Amino acid sequence: MKLIFIFVLFLFCFSCKPIASESLFNGYNLDGWHIDVPAIDSIPTAKTPFIVQDQMLISLGTPQGHLITNKSYDNFRLDIEYRFTGAPGNCGVLVFASTPRSLYKMFPKSIEVQMMHENAGDFWCIVEDINTDNMLVRRGPEEEWGITEGKKRRIKNLTDSSENPLGEWNYMTIECVNNAIKVWVNSDLVNYGYNATANSGQIALQAEGAVVAFRKVQLTSITEFSE
Repeated sequence: MKLIFIFVLFLFCFSCKPIASESLFNGYNLDGWHIDVPAIDSIPTAKTPFIVQDQMLISLGTPQGHLITNKSYDNFRLDIEYRFTGAPGNCGVLVFASTPRSLYKMFPKSIEVQMMHENAGDFWCIVEDINTDNMLVRRGPEEEWGITEGKKRRIKNLTDSSENPLGEWNYMTIECVNNAIKVWVNSDLVNYGYNATANSGQIALQAEGAVVAFRKVQLTSITEFSE
């Protein structure tokens, strides 16, 4: 019996594909990322809102725009540690990002996982869509739903009480598997969406008005059992 158990365990382990983990931020520079800030195109004095300071990635909030990975990803878990360093405000993580400046000539086509203070974990549909349970309650009247300007693109999270007090670090995990997205904030499951209209793409961090520090942006590939 013991031999059978060992053999089954061997087959189980052999069928598992390796799980790769990598830090998307190396603590020293923005290698692996590129910046898309529309104001830089037309204002000669505009400076990048994304800097590295004390081995942290800082989003200065303005001018508004995005820091986008050069690579695209699918089937992954993203672990992020962030905090507002001053006044609370808005920021977010975009997954499944693709065509730049698709919404309001600013936001890349994507699904946003909101970091806005007291709203962490909301979904915002940006020319991509996703379903959740209780959509009428959490998104509003169905006839007003949409993925472009003027439509109800926000899907509220399951709890607004998961964030730590201002100034403290928050721990967000975003798990993207196939067309589903799960979000945890400080270990609380705060959102779950499925039937997304995308299942791969770039990852982006926002500059959207508030100063936010990131000390961890860790991506772990999620792999299924081989046939």
